[in-house]
Amino acid sequence: MPDFTDRLRPSQPDGPTTLARERGQSNVSVNELGQHLLSSDGFLERQTRILPILRREPLFSKEKQQNLSRPDRFKLALARAKLLRRLTDQYKWSHDDYKMAEYLVDDVSPYFLHMEMFVTTVREQASKAQRAYWMPLIESWKIIGAYGQTELGHGSNVRGLELEARWDNRTKEFVLHSPTLTASKWWNGSLGRIANHSIVVAQLLLPKAGSPGQYLSQGPHQFIVQVRDMKTHQPLDGVVIGDIGPKYGYATMDNAYMLFDNFRIPHSAMLSRYSSVNPDTGVYTKPERPALVYGSLTYVRANIVHHARLVLARAVTIAVRYTAIRRQFQDRDDKNGPEISVLDYPTVQIRIFPLLATTFALHYTGLAMRSVYQSTRQDVEQGDFRSLAHMHSMSSGLKSLCTMLAADGIETCRRALGGHGFGGGSGLIQLNNDYLSKPTVEGDNWMITQQVAAYLIKKMAAAVESPSTPGADKTEAGFKEFIQNKQGSETRHSGYDVLGKDQDIVKSFEMRATALAYDVYEQRVLKKLSWTSLLIQLHKLSKAQSQSILVGTFYEALSADSTLSSSNKIILRDLFRLFALYTMENEGYEFFCCNAVSQADLNNLSARVQDLMTRIRPHAVKLVDSWMIPDYLLDSALGRYDGRVYEDLYNRAHRLNPLNRITFNPNYWEEEIVKGSGDNGSGILSKL
Repeated sequence: MPDFTDRLRPSQPDGPTTLARERGQSNVSVNELGQHLLSSDGFLERQTRILPILRREPLFSKEKQQNLSRPDRFKLALARAKLLRRLTDQYKWSHDDYKMAEYLVDDVSPYFLHMEMFVTTVREQASKAQRAYWMPLIESWKIIGAYGQTELGHGSNVRGLELEARWDNRTKEFVLHSPTLTASKWWNGSLGRIANHSIVVAQLLLPKAGSPGQYLSQGPHQFIVQVRDMKTHQPLDGVVIGDIGPKYGYATMDNAYMLFDNFRIPHSAMLSRYSSVNPDTGVYTKPERPALVYGSLTYVRANIVHHARLVLARAVTIAVRYTAIRRQFQDRDDKNGPEISVLDYPTVQIRIFPLLATTFALHYTGLAMRSVYQSTRQDVEQGDFRSLAHMHSMSSGLKSLCTMLAADGIETCRRALGGHGFGGGSGLIQLNNDYLSKPTVEGDNWMITQQVAAYLIKKMAAAVESPSTPGADKTEAGFKEFIQNKQGSETRHSGYDVLGKDQDIVKSFEMRATALAYDVYEQRVLKKLSWTSLLIQLHKLSKAQSQSILVGTFYEALSADSTLSSSNKIILRDLFRLFALYTMENEGYEFFCCNAVSQADLNNLSARVQDLMTRIRPHAVKLVDSWMIPDYLLDSALGRYDGRVYEDLYNRAHRLNPLNRITFNPNYWEEEIVKGSGDNGSGILSKL
């Protein structure tokens, strides 16, 4: 029977007409800006080359995946991940090519920890002999590994891990043992059902001299451990392991629990590039720098910072395109006029446009974080550890701030979409749920900021001790200048012209962070207040320092670039100002108390922010276009490039929803569930 709805079209102006008009009113060069953002590391070339390959494979279709149960979703993800590995061999993809394909498929791969934490840890922490043995097995996927650090009772506090690795002098082995239930490894991805090996972080216990049966802990160390049989894939004797079950997101990841019962591993299992136990004498050699042990965490944090801009850009792309198309209510001052585009409401702009600006701020900071990580690793490889503390502090603070901006931003975009933002056609369900892990994974966002504060307190103490000597780096130099001005009784410095000079905006953010660092130094070092009592102030300091980095790197990137056209640079400078001044307005009390902004400028920030949003409004659609996010990745009816929002929403509901192919029996007095099937629900009961 013909379906009359096939002939229906949306009311006018429809989505395609609206987006065409939006794009026509802007002088932003999308291709130039897209190349500026994404071409330096071959990102766009890889996306263009790999996307058609993926779209030819039926296994990568996203049409119905939202309707799958978690077991079926995991099976699909594993099948996709295996196919990606085969395609890698077929097309001779590089690692970056593989990561691009994984990014476009948009599953959290069951092999993710193998490809990230496992191989990185072995590469960075294993001895030369260990690398020679393990790396070929890892890179060929002859073994599949994971990273077992967090436990049921401990996450961010790595020093508090309970799993024991006791050294047995008699057999020259380590004995892994979980003494309590809370010593169970927990949350470790790729380990619950897939991995057969794992990096296992455990307390190294060495026999106490002269005290038989007693041991001294040398702190947490990393071991490479086989946990499943290579033929049967069953857990080895002495290992209890499995998937922890449903989560907010990550349906395609087998996050694990794992416990050991006096499980013996060879001496060679301890990763020994920086620390070791002599197998003959039992003498322990500790690492020259304890932070080296946590290199893999820093690597992941740096990647998280770099990836945040792509995640937020997806949500903002959906929000801008849909709110440009969506129309609601007439202007109250023109009740006979047409309905207004939702994006024309300042109450919508104030939620979305600062996030649009944030995507660019995250981009430039992500590049800077990646550069700092790479240069620091090069230094470490050459035995130079001087930049290690800076990298660790920067990655911790930015991981905390950037994941908060992205996670909160996705939810803000979803709410700005109205009712349709709650539906499966939004393209935000999986993105939102999966990204919710980031503010806690690899260090809780509030706890890891202590590492930033500790670093800055040391820098401030050095500045106070010798304010007249040159600073070792930009941070220390700024602190010394602050101390010199303070000793000279100068007031620094509410004279910054944040509404007229972009460079003064940067200086204002630096002043606020420096002043807060001195306040914390004063409380901790001079007044001797307890660390725990200062935790809230420490978090505020880390946030201020990280916001200063975002603002500074954004400004420096625009100042250094000579390739952008004047029209694109003008709009990017407006985005810089919007990000910085919107942030300043939200943190206005701190800026004022730190003499980083005048009362007059603070009073005018709101008006300037609204003026900037008015300037950005004509370019909003083209600005999100410049992120070059394909519809295949967005998987969003609301955010599709051609604007066919309502046609796609209806198609997903009417034609693709498998629930609509089932005729149910609503009569409560009959046990039958599906009409004509005779099914009384026993099949469902068997799964409960």
